[in-house]
Amino acid sequence: MKPFRSLSAIEQLTTHLREEIRNGGLDGDMPGVAQLVRRLGVGTKTVVAAMESLKRDGVIQANGKRKRSGIVAAGAGKKSGLRIRILLYEESDMHSEHIVQLAFRLKEHGHHVAYAAKTLSGLHFDVKRVARMVEMNDGDAWIVQAGSRPVLEWFAARSVPAFAMFGRQFQLPIASLATLKSPAVAEALRRLVDLGHRRIVMLVREERRKPNPGLLERRFLEELGNLGIETGAYNLPDWEDNAEGLRRGLDSLFRHSPPTAIFLSEPALFFATQQYLLRNQLVVPRDVSLVSLDDHPAYRWFDPEVSHIRSDTRRWVPRMVRWADNVANGKEDRRETLIRAEFVEGGTIGPVPGG
Repeated sequence: MKPFRSLSAIEQLTTHLREEIRNGGLDGDMPGVAQLVRRLGVGTKTVVAAMESLKRDGVIQANGKRKRSGIVAAGAGKKSGLRIRILLYEESDMHSEHIVQLAFRLKEHGHHVAYAAKTLSGLHFDVKRVARMVEMNDGDAWIVQAGSRPVLEWFAARSVPAFAMFGRQFQLPIASLATLKSPAVAEALRRLVDLGHRRIVMLVREERRKPNPGLLERRFLEELGNLGIETGAYNLPDWEDNAEGLRRGLDSLFRHSPPTAIFLSEPALFFATQQYLLRNQLVVPRDVSLVSLDDHPAYRWFDPEVSHIRSDTRRWVPRMVRWADNVANGKEDRRETLIRAEFVEGGTIGPVPGG
């Protein structure tokens, strides 16, 4: 059974207006905001947000100040929808909000969407195994979530269009979406050093460490050096990429030179590490400070909020939908989209223990 997701009023209105345009109920210029509010009985903010969504997707275009937006000819020169295959990082990602929304929006644009039979983690990021799986799954285009460098190099070399949704895509000839996190991480590091921290660790998945550290990880080590902290394997430790491996890795870290601050690459690692600390009677941030390198809706329920790195997620799905439409229209699209992230200081960092 496919996951159920209720749509917001903005999403419902966007879909309604898109269908009206596709069916010819709206053409030429879009009605004004006030007219749509009266005609459809919805709020002004909802109409404005739906119009902005249609503009981002290229369905309507602005004609200048105080002029009505023009409707782009529906389907003008457009080929039939693509058969898009989404290669997930791991199976649980199928239920994440942005993946569900992506599949919905792609289908809304006339594309056929299916998930690959196996995930990258299930294939152990082995390029040969990925290649065999891809060859057995017909698709006009692929979206690859959080791919390793070798996997994305293989996709970039193929004639079939592919989109790298995060992962180690830097400077590869492949359409991609990435968040620029290094300035935000540098800001968080400076804040931690100001609070007296010197033993600072970053825990990331194996594909971010091997065969060589990724760009963000290298920037992390460089910034530690700039702050006068000698770096080594301690700061970017190796650990087996599973729950038991994480526990053993944390055991090793806290046995000899306990870190006073830990960066965690994703919410799953944040929650697992927090559970480990509680089990060992270590309190955040009294005994150790935590920073998540990603955002998660659950962080809003923490009081105070989790310290984390945040980016504008509203731009993720529209960028991938535009790529799919460009490919369907025969346009080459290998543009890299970088979204700058920011550091949100919450209640999970504090002064160094004993400081």
